[in-house]
Amino acid sequence: MPIARPWRTASWRMSLAMALAAILALAVFAGSEWTYQRARDSMFNLGERDTARTAVQTVLRRLLDLETAQRGYLLTGRPQYLVPFEAAETDIGLAIGLLREHHRSDPELLSQVDALQEQVLQKTSEVQATIALYNQGSHTAWQGILSTDIGREMMDNARRIANLLLQTEDRRIAAERANVYRTLNVGRVSVHGLTLLSLLAYVFFLRKNATLQANQLAHALQLQNERDSLEQQVRVRTEELAQLNLSLQQLRDGERSKFARAMHDELGALLTTAQLDLTRLRHALPADGPDVAARLKHLGSTLDQSIDVKRRLMEQLMPAALHNLGLQAAVEERVREFQRRTGVAVELDVPPVDTDESTRQALFSVVQSVLSNVERHANATRVGLSLVAEGGALDLTLTDDGQGFTGQPGSTSALGLKNLRHRVESLGGRFSVRSAPGEGTHVHVRLPLAAPSELRTELPT
Repeated sequence: MPIARPWRTASWRMSLAMALAAILALAVFAGSEWTYQRARDSMFNLGERDTARTAVQTVLRRLLDLETAQRGYLLTGRPQYLVPFEAAETDIGLAIGLLREHHRSDPELLSQVDALQEQVLQKTSEVQATIALYNQGSHTAWQGILSTDIGREMMDNARRIANLLLQTEDRRIAAERANVYRTLNVGRVSVHGLTLLSLLAYVFFLRKNATLQANQLAHALQLQNERDSLEQQVRVRTEELAQLNLSLQQLRDGERSKFARAMHDELGALLTTAQLDLTRLRHALPADGPDVAARLKHLGSTLDQSIDVKRRLMEQLMPAALHNLGLQAAVEERVREFQRRTGVAVELDVPPVDTDESTRQALFSVVQSVLSNVERHANATRVGLSLVAEGGALDLTLTDDGQGFTGQPGSTSALGLKNLRHRVESLGGRFSVRSAPGEGTHVHVRLPLAAPSELRTELPT
């Protein structure tokens, strides 16, 4: 059976979609740029051709102004009629220059512009000649010139050439407009087509995205169910491990208690018997033997040391004060011993509380372990120890002003604190440590205040 590889198909589809999107974007860009360039060129050409038409019309209008100025001056002799004549010459020269520049690449139309200029020059010369004759008083001469058809022919020729130029520009303007319309139509069709393609691509994307989201949602739900299942399993395993840890701790405490009782009952009895035998020997042997007396004294000292070691081991395994007198007395005795050995001041605030055996042992273990760490590592000058019972819980706080620590994994302090944490958490409590180099250490324990045990096992002293 072939192995499904959906990621390969997804990758191929993604590449194809990206390529199509790039092609579509390039087509939109190219089409928009082409439409813009064509429209801009057409509009520029339309502007130039409209300027050329205006120049042709200016030439015709100024020719009429020349003729009007000529006739007005000849009829009235008033010089103000010659003002349009002087302005017309300048405007005609500028218009002819513009036409020559506009048609410089078209020899046929350029020859028409030259012909128009020639007619304008002839007409201007004819007007200047009649005015000059009038100024000289040769009325018969200028009247003879006007009575001929030369001026009319020159005006007709100028109008014919101008109309030819205007018709040419009109045709070209119509062609440019048609080109603009075609360009706009092509752009419109292109935009409509690309818009339709974009809509189709968007619909396709929405469908694919909806499918992808549905798959992601299903996958997320599956992952959530698996995560919930794993969390439930972890929670169950954690509770089982906590119960196992609590059972092991209780078993260890029971074994320590049995071992302490066995030491008290059996080893204590043997040591007591040995002391009684030593007393009998002292009375039975003669006292004048210095060697015997020294050995008996050494044996007595050894027995006393053995009894002290037995008592100290019993206190370490299961303090008698904790079982017989309660947590307050056991903590006060441990603090007195700590102060006697270290000379460090302890601010103690531990009221009497009554709770179950496991809680008492856990709190005392925390006190004993923290004070041991302070004694060995902290170099502190002050220690604070307080116990508060409120809100159905016991809050134990231990602080010192020592050198602090970083809690490197694997160190003796870190391992000891980790064991204490497991023990407290197995009883449903919280254990926190806050420390930094040079800032001391702050240990806080919070345990639920359980009901006291009905039966309290007492160890004989």
